[in-house]
Amino acid sequence: MEQHPLPNPPHPANRHARWTPARQRLFLAALLEYGSVGRAAQAAGMSRSSAYRLRERLPGTSFDRAWTRAMALHAAQLADPFAPPALRQPNPRHPQ
Repeated sequence: MEQHPLPNPPHPANRHARWTPARQRLFLAALLEYGSVGRAAQAAGMSRSSAYRLRERLPGTSFDRAWTRAMALHAAQLADPFAPPALRQPNPRHPQ
């Protein structure tokens, strides 16, 4: 998997920036790409610590499940970068 440098991500103009649905989607896409909470948060213009706080506030939600899935898919791709995408996806019924 290629690691692309982050473009100049938007940084919160102030400390009151919010996790909008758009920022959450951007974060999850970057998490899948990079496998790094810090880099994904940076791509969304948020901090790593605020990402963890958001997840703590939303246990069991689609955001929480998507976070877990993004990390699992990223790890599977690292394990075998040449496998076809369908074979890299872990079986959700059999957690690894």
